[in-house]
Amino acid sequence: MRGKPVLEAIGINKYFYSPVKTQVLKEVTFQITRGEFVSVMGKSGCGKSTLLYILSTMDTDYEGKLLIDEEVVTGKPHPYLSKIRNEKIGFVFQFHYLLNEFSVLENVMIPGLKLGKYPKEQLESVAMEKLKIFDMQDHALKKANQLSGGQKQRVAIARALINNPLIIMGDEPSGNLDKKNSDIVFDIFKELAQEYHQTLLIVTHDPDFAEGTDRIIQMEDGKVIGQ
Repeated sequence: MRGKPVLEAIGINKYFYSPVKTQVLKEVTFQITRGEFVSVMGKSGCGKSTLLYILSTMDTDYEGKLLIDEEVVTGKPHPYLSKIRNEKIGFVFQFHYLLNEFSVLENVMIPGLKLGKYPKEQLESVAMEKLKIFDMQDHALKKANQLSGGQKQRVAIARALINNPLIIMGDEPSGNLDKKNSDIVFDIFKELAQEYHQTLLIVTHDPDFAEGTDRIIQMEDGKVIGQ
């Protein structure tokens, strides 16, 4: 089911005050529809990560309007935004942020336990299903620190999927990986978009990665200069 907007930014402006007022995002406007695999490209310092923080509802200090799942979330209270983040957004970062004292399976379950929608037993089987997508089910009971870098990132993506999010947001998810593992992560994202109609918004500075996505939102000096 394509065509339904999942995320919409309308005239987003962002200022930093340190010590002088600097505008870091300028009238950023775009829309992402269901099942799209979109990358945000631009040089370091162009505002990509700042934008992602706003789109993920973690930064609420901006001008303009943000809609998630056709609902205006700008100006909503923090507990409400936290609920939206848990339910509708999956995160994949440059560093996997897995907890070493927990097993792979437990790491994948964490956002699900936080959401509290399903009993633990049910979550366990959902987590195993997600691990199977990445061929990581045989590693379920290992501790996170027993995995290679590429395996850790696969587990991090499985974790991002546990609550069946509306959109997955990634901040340089392949930035810490070698070419081979970077390609594996890209292929996983591509499969999620094509096979599972998962919507993805990935910030990257890797032109090869961006080239393979459905659409590139190009940023420069805080502005969208093309898409």
